Amino acid sequence: MANKLYTDAAAALEGLLFDGMTICSGGFGLCGIPERLIDAIEASGVRNLTVVSNNCGIDGVGLGKLLRSHQIGKVIASYVGENKEFERQYLAGEIEVEFCPQGTLAERCRAGGAGIPGFYTKTGVGTLVAEGKETKDFDGETYVLERGIVADLAIVKGWKADGAGNLLFRKTARNFNQPMATASKRTVAEVEEVVPTGSLDPDGIHVPGIFIKRMIMGGPYDKQIEFRTTRAREAA
Repeated sequence: MANKLYTDAAAALEGLLFDGMTICSGGFGLCGIPERLIDAIEASGVRNLTVVSNNCGIDGVGLGKLLRSHQIGKVIASYVGENKEFERQYLAGEIEVEFCPQGTLAERCRAGGAGIPGFYTKTGVGTLVAEGKETKDFDGETYVLERGIVADLAIVKGWKADGAGNLLFRKTARNFNQPMATASKRTVAEVEEVVPTGSLDPDGIHVPGIFIKRMIMGGPYDKQIEFRTTRAREAA
């Protein structure tokens, strides 16, 4: 079995990046995002990227770094709030945005990983989401055809992995990481801990190692919060 564990993010991405590529990036907001791999993509200088992600980070954090460096040409996302630079680039016509309902986006990635080229859904019928797409009636209801997504590269953030690349995610960090790990030609994972092969319960594996080509140890991480909301303490 080939060694999947690389020394750092730059080494793990070596030979995989090119201008104009499509990248699936796991995470939700700032939860479960592949921070080290995003930093390495920024440092590589690769440009005109199509990025598939639930959202695009916040200003200067996560995928927001790639927006700041103007390395992204198109974003396929379900939510683009909380990022002033994203808003500015979109309104200025500097970036293309394809909005996709959140559940549909997750299913497009899952479908791509399962070898399903397309599926029909009611979500978006009669709205801008369905413009230019094929529709079909089933049992008297109209559905819109959505295409599965298969990216050139997926970058995901895991909690634990074994030497074979079998992945576990921790709680809500599982979010988009699980479907996106399968929706690419090559997937690179950064994890907090690598344990001996065979030590993970097979019934608990979230992504089998067959999908993971390369890995890095990314920790330690600083917990970042998008909006810190506090209130004054009540008097004793």
